[in-house]
Amino acid sequence: MLDDERQQPEDIEDSEDTVAEAADVVESEDSAAEEGGEESSEGEEQQETPRRQRRERGGRSGEAAVLEPPTEPPPPPRLYAQFKNEIIPAMVREFNYASPMQVPRLQKIVLNIGLGEALTNGRAMEAATRDLSVISGQKPIVTLARKSIANFKVREGNPIGTAVTLRGARMYHFLDRLVNTALPRIRDFRGLARRGLDGRGNYTIGIREQIIFPEIDYNQIDKIRGLQVTIATTAKNDREAIRLLELYGMPFIKDTVEA
Repeated sequence: MLDDERQQPEDIEDSEDTVAEAADVVESEDSAAEEGGEESSEGEEQQETPRRQRRERGGRSGEAAVLEPPTEPPPPPRLYAQFKNEIIPAMVREFNYASPMQVPRLQKIVLNIGLGEALTNGRAMEAATRDLSVISGQKPIVTLARKSIANFKVREGNPIGTAVTLRGARMYHFLDRLVNTALPRIRDFRGLARRGLDGRGNYTIGIREQIIFPEIDYNQIDKIRGLQVTIATTAKNDREAIRLLELYGMPFIKDTVEA
């Protein structure tokens, strides 16, 4: 009995230690469960985010997204349609071409501004480039001197002008604006002279003021400048070139031109 009584406190202490260890295990399990619950909630939120994004984009991954109808291509320039429908038949009848492919066509239009003042005034080049960009709708390039000329104080490589070359749709749009909007705004305009032809189907116009183009704001320019417009065609002689440009609407002075 005494031995049992002596052993009883030790058993009690062992049982108390066991209970404490069990409590610690339970607490660790509870904390692990809480952490696992937080991780699972975070995982669910991460899974929910792509689903929400897919719903915002237009449905689940298995659903087909709503496609917008394709946009129609822009219509061709008015003068290009006029060339195909009116100018080609008229030229074939007048010049007796064997094939419509022999009808001369527009190749390009070159706009050029010469700037001798750019040698002493650096802002002149910026202003002229800006004006030419507004007129043509295309970024121009700066032309450089090919050789040195001592009398004009020009060295090789100096910027002496700005130019831009138009092809395709921009070429037709510019010619349309030139013929129907810009040229009629010239004061006392009586028509274009035919001496601008070079004998190889190209025609050059000298314009004294850039403000005849409605895109130029008079209050934003630094000075009045002129520009040169060269229309290059595939015509073999001046007669074909003049007739082609007349059918496009160029207002030439009425006189005769030898072929």
